[in-house]
Amino acid sequence: MAQLLSQTEIQTKLQQLPVWELNGNAIQCRRQFKDFVEAINFVNRLVEPAEAAAHHPDIAVSYNKVTITLTTHDDGGLTEKDFDMAVVISGIG
Repeated sequence: MAQLLSQTEIQTKLQQLPVWELNGNAIQCRRQFKDFVEAINFVNRLVEPAEAAAHHPDIAVSYNKVTITLTTHDDGGLTEKDFDMAVVISGIG
């Protein structure tokens, strides 16, 4: 099990990831694309890094909008793994 982060640690890490926001026991990012095809292409680019990290985001697609939610389900909240994956996702265009 990974160690849950404190609220102070979470807020500090969120300052380094301005497009991410706290949503309950998760962090969330919303991206908008030109159309559905671009949105799905973005989602497909998330597969390899998520598999490599064995840490999978919750993903919602609504036409050209993609909402990505990260939490460590097994541990019941936010861990270092969530923020590591957020950094990777933030770097994917």
